[in-house]
Amino acid sequence: MENIKELIDTISELLEEHNYKEIRSTLKDLEPADLSLVLESSPKKLATLFRLLPKDLAAECFVEMESENQEVLLSSLTDNELKLVMEELYIDDTVDIIEEMPANVVKRILSNSDAETRKTINEILNYPEDSAGSIMTTEYVSLDEDITVADALKRIRRTGVDKETIYTCYVTKPDRTLLGYVTAKQLLLADEDTVISDIMDTNIIFAITNVDKEIVALEMSKYDLLALPIVDKENRLVGIVTVDDAIDVMEEEATEDIEKMAAITPSDKPYLLTSVFTIWKNRIPWLIILMLSATFTSTIISSFEEKLVACLVLNAFIPMIMGSGGNAGGQTSVTIIRGLAIDEIKLGDIFKILFKELRVSILCGATLSITTFAKIILIDHYLLKIFVDDSGAILNLDSVIPIALAISLTVLLTIISSKLVGCLLPILAKRIKLDPAVMASPLITTIVDVLSLLIYFGIASAFMLI
Repeated sequence: MENIKELIDTISELLEEHNYKEIRSTLKDLEPADLSLVLESSPKKLATLFRLLPKDLAAECFVEMESENQEVLLSSLTDNELKLVMEELYIDDTVDIIEEMPANVVKRILSNSDAETRKTINEILNYPEDSAGSIMTTEYVSLDEDITVADALKRIRRTGVDKETIYTCYVTKPDRTLLGYVTAKQLLLADEDTVISDIMDTNIIFAITNVDKEIVALEMSKYDLLALPIVDKENRLVGIVTVDDAIDVMEEEATEDIEKMAAITPSDKPYLLTSVFTIWKNRIPWLIILMLSATFTSTIISSFEEKLVACLVLNAFIPMIMGSGGNAGGQTSVTIIRGLAIDEIKLGDIFKILFKELRVSILCGATLSITTFAKIILIDHYLLKIFVDDSGAILNLDSVIPIALAISLTVLLTIISSKLVGCLLPILAKRIKLDPAVMASPLITTIVDVLSLLIYFGIASAFMLI
């Protein structure tokens, strides 16, 4: 990042000197991701810098830019320049750009694309937004099963420059029915006279066009695939999803889950590019829900208000107990949600999970309970001296011990119940086809707070403290 900052400063100086030859020489050796950062740092000179790039590098850099800068740049390019850029883009990248652009820009892009490209773009855009078909590219290498390795290599050399990947080639029938695949390694190591059908692998991992794109990404991660073939219901190859798109999907899904677990409606744009109004709109519904859900806890406290007067010191430990329960439930829910997301945990594992979390919660609860008891006796009683009677005199140890026991037992039972709730709710959400991430913060927090108060006041009543 420091090198990028230095490079941005250098480019700024060269722009002031109008030394475009040196700028072009400096930019042409950069990686597209770094190059996009350099160009976006000079918004007023964005089009100027973009025009200095070789067309293939310009296209790769364009894909890496933020959608707002893409829109600005597109409006600055002539139709001929736009056509040259679009010709260098892969279909899936073109579709991604179109989905982010306003209607007038989309119209320009399509009008500067050939008929076949427009047809392919429209086909991909017709797939559901979160499906495999929506992120696939149709630019793959297909081979006939009856050709030789030598002919296959000739075909790859002739057509491979326009394909997104040539490392995995797919063997199909004339009607595009998927038969198998061969890798570039197999082709390079095989004898030139070998027929493709003799070396192709027929054990194919594939996905249907309407399968959720997150499942596709997980399958590629599970089997370490560089590309995954996408077929229609008749097993005809219609496209492939490449590893870079799978990574984008996983990053997008992870970000979405984190936002949901923080009680925020997910946003499609980066934070700095999201308007204040949009951020407010995404956050306020959950804040209102959580605020209203606090009515339950306040109602419980109010119902015990008169009894709490008999032992006012109990009020001081309510935040600690509720906080401990929320933290414990949050730890468990995040673990379970992540396990469900990456398919480590199945719905049928619910009883195994409950049994494991029960044991974990007992250990955690016992540890916190002992720590709480020691804290009350050693710190709160002796150092802070918060235990006083009506006259203001400090309570003796015999009077404090029942209170300490009640609070410690409450902590133990609160931790156990919180962890069980934290593991159970995400699984139940998954069972009824809801996103488990929604359960992490809003619902679990409310349930745990209510449970912890009921446990606390129930134990306090049993110990004759209120």
